[in-house]
Parts: sequence; C-alpha cells; structure tokens
Amino acid sequence: MTTSTPFTSPDDEPAEDEFAIRPFLLTGGRTVPVRDGLRVETLLQSHPDDATTLQFEERRIVQLCRRPTSLAEVAAALRVPIGVARVLVADLVAAGAVTMVEPGRLSLSLIERIRDRVRAL
Repeated sequence: MTTSTPFTSPDDEPAEDEFAIRPFLLTGGRTVPVRDGLRVETLLQSHPDDATTLQFEERRIVQLCRRPTSLAEVAAALRVPIGVARVLVADLVAAGAVTMVEPGRLSLSLIERIRDRVRAL
C-alpha cells in the first residue's frame, strides 16, 4: 500500500518502479567480482556472436561492448551501481564472452618522433 502526501497522489508514482529489480538480485547477492583488476576506466570488448546464448543484462553488456567500452559506460547504460556492473562484467570476462582491452604501448621511436614534431612547432 502506498501513501500519499498533500502534494502527491498514488497515481503520481512512476510506473517503472513497479518492475525495478534490486541490484543485488542481478549479482546473486555477490559484491566481490570473480576477477580482480576491473577499474572504472577499463576498456572491454566482445565479439558480435558472443551474445547468442546469454540472457538479460549479460546479453546487453556483450552488445554494448562490441566496440571498446569502459566499465563506467556499461554501468551507466545498465543504470546500475559500478559495483554491480563490475561483478557482472567480471563474470563475462571469466567466461570469455568479454575481453579486457589492453592499452597499446607507444614505441620509443614513435615517442621521439612526436617529441621532435612538437619541438618543431
């Protein structure tokens, strides 16, 4: 039963709250990811055909990560706390459906060329 104040009525409540799922249900109550090292800025990527056997949030994550996407972007797209996204993504990384994109390293010669061109300006 919902209560109303003089300023609201039961009809003013958003309908989407009726179907909201608590974040701890998405992770099965887990708060610690199975894989450590997922930071907010960690880039994730999946392959197009990896989502065929997944359901719900896992499928959405794999679809989001078809291009490199950060963990923060995944959390925002799913509208869940970053901790929940970290647990869900860690499960997908452990299953091999999503991979962590390692930032590329610049070669010394490339760094020197950049330095030289900046000096030339």
